Amino acid sequence: MLAASIFGLALGEELWQAYIPAYLTALGAGGIAVGLFGSAKDLLDSLYQYPGGWLADRFGRRRALLVFTALAMMGYTVYALAPSWPLVLFGLLGVMAWKAGAFPTTFAVIGDSLPHHRRATAFGVQSILVRVPRVIGAPLGGLAIASLGILGGVRIALGATLVLACGVLAVQHWGFIETRPAAAGAGSTSRRTILATLPPDLRRLLTADCLVRIGDGIAASFIVLFVTQERGFSLAQYGSLYALQQAVAIVSYLPGGRMADAAGRAPIVTATFVFFAAFPLAVRFATSYPALIAAFVIGGLKEIGEPARKSLIVDLAPDERRASTVGAYYSIRNFLVVPAGLIGGVLWQRASHLPLEAAFVVSAVGVIAFVAMSTLTTGRR
Repeated sequence: MLAASIFGLALGEELWQAYIPAYLTALGAGGIAVGLFGSAKDLLDSLYQYPGGWLADRFGRRRALLVFTALAMMGYTVYALAPSWPLVLFGLLGVMAWKAGAFPTTFAVIGDSLPHHRRATAFGVQSILVRVPRVIGAPLGGLAIASLGILGGVRIALGATLVLACGVLAVQHWGFIETRPAAAGAGSTSRRTILATLPPDLRRLLTADCLVRIGDGIAASFIVLFVTQERGFSLAQYGSLYALQQAVAIVSYLPGGRMADAAGRAPIVTATFVFFAAFPLAVRFATSYPALIAAFVIGGLKEIGEPARKSLIVDLAPDERRASTVGAYYSIRNFLVVPAGLIGGVLWQRASHLPLEAAFVVSAVGVIAFVAMSTLTTGRR
């Protein structure tokens, strides 16, 4: 049931998600507004994480999934009907309910169901279920836009997403079976207490993860604009590059998860942080389509360590408040990423290449921090 929910909603969202910056500009938004959208998305990603985890621990996984799916459907509707870009920001309140609010629940279900030595592989499978729709959905969305224009194509794609979401809601209501009962006292531990008691290894991971994701957030909303506006390639061509990126990610997940289960998490996490730093710089200096293909292959490889990182978080989270701990981790990480999109917008207004260069620098600092802290930890042991 969880797999069906992840796959169904991801398939719908990937029809239009990569084209939202272009959709915003078609509705009258400028570079600052696109950056503001990215920052608002990161802010909501932060604000929803802990309540989402608390709800899953306190009232059960099934109820949490139903609530956040219904809220996401409201957001899709607002997106589709929005006559101007400020209303898209309002719709984001609903859309992010699934993407962020339900996120800790997916971690908790895997943690509830599987032992330590199988979790990284399971997160690899979960990541594949998210990324396969990107390979399918992004090109289809690009074709719809090519046929109907950016406004018409995105709105048709949003209608298809609503249909898929209805099916997902039905599956969640009638098909989900709780493997762990809701904990009556799960809500008694505050987010501040959870953060204060994070294990040292999880704190180190969080520090580096924040830096890398801030760098990623600076460039994220402007990759599509750089490729299409500065390099002159079409949205359909960008959709193919995006699909390639997701295909590479899909191929890397299971090997990455299996290596993490067999040999440890840290080396694979380091690799994923390196690729995060390299991706925007590769796009920055790609002046031909073959060079962009190589850049987006690097972009796909930045996901190789996702199963290792996610399983490490679950391994270290207390069983009785697993979803809440995951929510608290992502809450603080995503809150710190909030200004990144706006910073990217300001840099974009000055020069189109600046967000990509700044993203590399900040992410590279995160890589250095993670390696240095891992080395110090190993030395102490």
